[in-house]
Amino acid sequence: MGGCVSGDLKGGKQAIGGALQRPTEAPNDSGLNDAVDFFYRSRGLHALYAQIELALSASKLLDRDITSKSDPMAVVYIKKKDGKLEEIGRTEVILNNLNPSWIEKIRLAYQFEIVQPLAFHIYDVDTKYHNLPVKSLKLEDQQFLGEATCVLSEIATKQNHSLTLNLHNKNGHEALRNLGTLTIHAEEIVASRTAIELTFRCSNLDNKDVFSLSDPFLRISRIVETGGSIPICKSEVVNNNLNPLWRPLHLSMQQFGSKDNPLVIECFDFNSNGNHVLIGKLQKSVAELEKLHREGSGANFISPSHRGHEKVLKGQLFVDRFVERDQHSFLDYISSGFELNFMVAVDFTASNGNPRNPDSLHYIDPSGCLNSYQRAIMEVGEVIQFYDSDRRFPAWGFGGRTPAGTISHCFNLNGSPSGFEVEGIEGIMAAYETGLRNVALAGPTLFGQVINTAAQVAGQSLSDNNNKYFVLLIITDGVLTDLQETKDALVKASDLPLSILIVGVGGADFTQMEILDADHGCRLESSTGRVATRDIVQFVPMREVHSGQLSAVQALLEELPGQFLSYVRSRDIKPFARHGT
Repeated sequence: MGGCVSGDLKGGKQAIGGALQRPTEAPNDSGLNDAVDFFYRSRGLHALYAQIELALSASKLLDRDITSKSDPMAVVYIKKKDGKLEEIGRTEVILNNLNPSWIEKIRLAYQFEIVQPLAFHIYDVDTKYHNLPVKSLKLEDQQFLGEATCVLSEIATKQNHSLTLNLHNKNGHEALRNLGTLTIHAEEIVASRTAIELTFRCSNLDNKDVFSLSDPFLRISRIVETGGSIPICKSEVVNNNLNPLWRPLHLSMQQFGSKDNPLVIECFDFNSNGNHVLIGKLQKSVAELEKLHREGSGANFISPSHRGHEKVLKGQLFVDRFVERDQHSFLDYISSGFELNFMVAVDFTASNGNPRNPDSLHYIDPSGCLNSYQRAIMEVGEVIQFYDSDRRFPAWGFGGRTPAGTISHCFNLNGSPSGFEVEGIEGIMAAYETGLRNVALAGPTLFGQVINTAAQVAGQSLSDNNNKYFVLLIITDGVLTDLQETKDALVKASDLPLSILIVGVGGADFTQMEILDADHGCRLESSTGRVATRDIVQFVPMREVHSGQLSAVQALLEELPGQFLSYVRSRDIKPFARHGT
């Protein structure tokens, strides 16, 4: 779900935070991007990261000692944007061992939406330092045994979470002799996978509206040690009803803390101006809610105290369903063999400006400076490619006049009459340049056909197997001409394993895109009145991204694991059983 609820509960009528959880909260020392952290928290969400522990082992290390075997220690770094290495942890030293399995684990935060390059350096620690704490060791005093590099998602996507790398000399140079191998195994640290599913209903609520009945919704908050409370989720709004029944809410142990932790449950009458009227509130722990369910009894709401007197209301809260279950995380699915398949669609409408002019959004700068389209392809593709094993990506254009002389709203970017797939991110970049040479910019801006084509690909994969999830990146500068047709296509696609990321480039008015990204209001509705099963669109205007600290990737991809999980959970698709377990 999108981040449109904050403490003041302004925003839409949909449920928030009670459907999908961020995998875990990271401690403050995990070296996270503060801008991203702030971005989530300002929207009342926990950041989207999982805590990972890396277990390291090596084999056939070089023997640097004369009288005994090497005494190896591993040091792990994360590579920053400027290329500098930042140390994130060291293992212990293992004496006399060329095939060490270190016990000390390296902890770090796995962030889906950014590439996290890691470097591993192995040292032979001189005997005279063996009694010193490893943190205090000067690395320049130790003998270098070899290094290896990878990105964290390469480990996360492996079937068994393990990756074996050949060790190299410094700076990746091939060694004259074999330096051995390093194996990295990643384990997600989850305090508890327990999640509960609750279905609430109320009876005899007070009516707060004059001309109709109240439009009630529930907000649940966790009481924290400081005495305050933190909202953890809210239900959707049920219109015009004093005896509402809400859709099931899913709460993870991370959200409610423990079964005995008190939760504040408030019932409000929704007002579109954000001034929701409190109907009543009560305090119950998860254990007490389970008891209500077991006994089939209701709990009375209380109206806040007037001059110290709390009034017990006749309105009651019931728990119609209470189910406790294990909740699988995004990483559980990815590491068991699920893939994210990347697709891209580029806007070839005339409003982009003549590609030969430097002020065109499609201008290819001879100096190599990327335009907004190229930047969006590179930034998003760079992250998602690691989750796609064959690295073959469908690439389309829309709104252009093809060499055949007709205006097409979905043509193959590479100019091929039959195949729309290209090889790797470089393939998309090359196909984009080919398209600019061969296709004349035209219009209008229509998304419907591209979305339907992507939906067809996603739908086709369902008949083959269910381990693929598709991500369509649409890059556009324009105002849509087919808003309703696009809504119809999105509502239809909301049942499929598909998410759509839209990047807005240039200075157009993107109000319509905000409508498609149903973060700030009701779910999309088709022309026949059908409501989208789930929110599958995320929109980001490039200009906002580049004026602030957030990268387009982080803003665009923040909802993707949640959208993926909403799809697999709604169909009760479990991670594949791992081989050998």
